[in-house]
Amino acid sequence: QVQLVESGGGLVQAGGSLRLSCAASGRTFSGVDVGWFRQAPGKEREFVAAIIRSGGSTYYSYYADSVKGRFTISRDNAKSTVYLQMSSLKPEDTALYYCAAAARGGNYGSSSLYDYWGQGTQVTVSS
Repeated sequence: QVQLVESGGGLVQAGGSLRLSCAASGRTFSGVDVGWFRQAPGKEREFVAAIIRSGGSTYYSYYADSVKGRFTISRDNAKSTVYLQMSSLKPEDTALYYCAAAARGGNYGSSSLYDYWGQGTQVTVSS
């Protein structure tokens, strides 16, 4: 079992930065893959980024085209936390952001891969 709690959302001006945190509890954190998704009102849940374990302590990061070059996903296994550093924020980044954990590999861009979800944290970018 993995429990996830997001934090760090808030209101920010366009062009600003924000760092989201996903704190995990459970004894298998280092062995799970973690993704970030977002959902704006009236829209489908959208893949944002994922950090995937290749083997041992090697991880690879993946990003949606819409955030590539602006967002960075990272993890600190000692703190059982995954981060999403967001910069150059745009109004279209406004959404409820969720982190999610998957116990096994697959299509990391699909919500259906993930077994555990946090409650979400709201990010609002004003123009």
